[in-house]
Amino acid sequence: MSNGETSRFARLHVELIMEVTDAGRLTGAAVDHIDGDPSLPGEERRQSLETVREDPAEALAHLIDPFDLVTKVPGAELAQASWSSEELTDYDPDAEWDAAEWDLADDADGEG
Repeated sequence: MSNGETSRFARLHVELIMEVTDAGRLTGAAVDHIDGDPSLPGEERRQSLETVREDPAEALAHLIDPFDLVTKVPGAELAQASWSSEELTDYDPDAEWDAAEWDLADDADGEG
């Protein structure tokens, strides 16, 4: 802010790459999570179960909640969160990490 005030809000960019080492266990955990959620309406539950059974990345999205990452941060409260997942077919775990490739270098330069 140009008038010297500090915003109460901060955007935290987090990107994770997860390796699925046991798709069956992952899918099973996501199915259990969905089945155990009493707030899901029937049609949404059916669609969620279908997507997690077809795609391990969707199973991850059902099990990873950004709220869980920040609940113990003192002096801060989560105001809004969104997340998505996708299968990476061209990821090379042996390649050197490059922040510019993930568009994080520009974010760091502009917000630091």
